[in-house]
Amino acid sequence: MKKIEAIIKPFKLDDVKEALQEAGITGMTITEVKGYGRQQGHSELYRGAEYIVDFLPKVKIEIVVVDEDVEKAIQSIIESAKTGKVGDGKIFVTSIEKIVRIRTGEEDEEAV
Repeated sequence: MKKIEAIIKPFKLDDVKEALQEAGITGMTITEVKGYGRQQGHSELYRGAEYIVDFLPKVKIEIVVVDEDVEKAIQSIIESAKTGKVGDGKIFVTSIEKIVRIRTGEEDEEAV
């Protein structure tokens, strides 16, 4: 099993969610995050004073899938989150050693 973490632009969240559902992937955790990469933030004016906005708002999506669904999930995220502009985001894939559903005690693939 793999954990997929995707950092995307906030306005793309609904598109990504729909694409993952269409691919048969259900269950996800969403976190509002801030960060920067090549985008480097920007400067704004507020009441006549200029200040730098270093960290830009993003959304982090976390899903856990069986190994066979990893590529399908990645492609769904890429196709639905891509705008072609700097700051579209990143996808990280890591291995999951164990999962336990607290309510039932189910483990691993049954717990997903």
